[in-house]
Amino acid sequence: MAWSTMLCICRLRYNVVSASRIKTFLVEYSTSRTLVEVGKLETPKIQGKYDAGQLFLHRVFGYRGVILFPWSARVYDRDILANKKATKTPDSEVNTSNQIGREVKGRNHMYYQVLIDSRDCPHIRAQTEAVTFLGQQENSKSLYAIPGLDYAAHEDVLPYRTTEHQPLCHELFEKFLMPDPDKDPPFEARETLRAWQEKNHPWLELSDVHKETTENIRVTVTPFYMGCRESQSSTVFWWRYCIRLENLGELSVQLRERHWRIFSLSGTLETVRGRGVIGQEPVLSPQQPAFQYSSHISLQAPSGHMWGTFRMEREDGHTFDCRIPPFSLESKNEDNNLPTGGV
Repeated sequence: MAWSTMLCICRLRYNVVSASRIKTFLVEYSTSRTLVEVGKLETPKIQGKYDAGQLFLHRVFGYRGVILFPWSARVYDRDILANKKATKTPDSEVNTSNQIGREVKGRNHMYYQVLIDSRDCPHIRAQTEAVTFLGQQENSKSLYAIPGLDYAAHEDVLPYRTTEHQPLCHELFEKFLMPDPDKDPPFEARETLRAWQEKNHPWLELSDVHKETTENIRVTVTPFYMGCRESQSSTVFWWRYCIRLENLGELSVQLRERHWRIFSLSGTLETVRGRGVIGQEPVLSPQQPAFQYSSHISLQAPSGHMWGTFRMEREDGHTFDCRIPPFSLESKNEDNNLPTGGV
């Protein structure tokens, strides 16, 4: 297909599918149904990486974004392990329901720290305040978020070009990036972005990604260490974790319940059950196949593990437990610099 396809804006409707099938992108706004040209698609990179300042559309969630800087992460995909075992072992002997203790080899993969266009935030099925930090005071137990900051996998980046002077609406866009018409992309990082990345590197860094698919529902988990808080009686370690659910099938599926198992290095094993996630029971349909959210966990130990299941219900009434791939909660060495969202 021709990658010079125009990107257009109308009332809220993103039709984002595989790159080979994309024709036109439509963004919904409540105030106008007028089509507005945004830019022209470019050919996605199969190899290499995108530079800071690259404008893109998110393949899954459809929002407009801009790349700030890359992260090289280790991806642990349990589907690969299951497929390998299926090719070597008869189906009747393959047990993929209990792989918590089995070795899953990781592979390096490129991810990006990105800004989301604030005009698109109300219309995407992903939390736009998912990147959180601990409060700046040592005795503070509060969390605060940076709106419109996300992580995107390399294959989720659909690059485009525009002639707009400020093509993205975000309060940090001009603080982090400056125009350079002689470059491709025509923006480059300011010193404020480099300083902010260096200062907050331990809390922003994406290092491990875990994936597993159950009955066409793929769950991707990305944990982040946030730091610790000390008191006279204890030390509490904090993590956030981001979960994306994707429906790869043709039938709509709704998330009904969650079931977590949380193991701490201190020897405790906690079970958490509840309805839905973050107060919602999202439906994953062919039209809106993905949902993403973030949550937090604290332990009185420097490391632990989490795993669990989501109880899913298909539109035909069939229910099943969708596995959440087990992932580690690991702390990092800390210095006296506390994370900050300021620039």
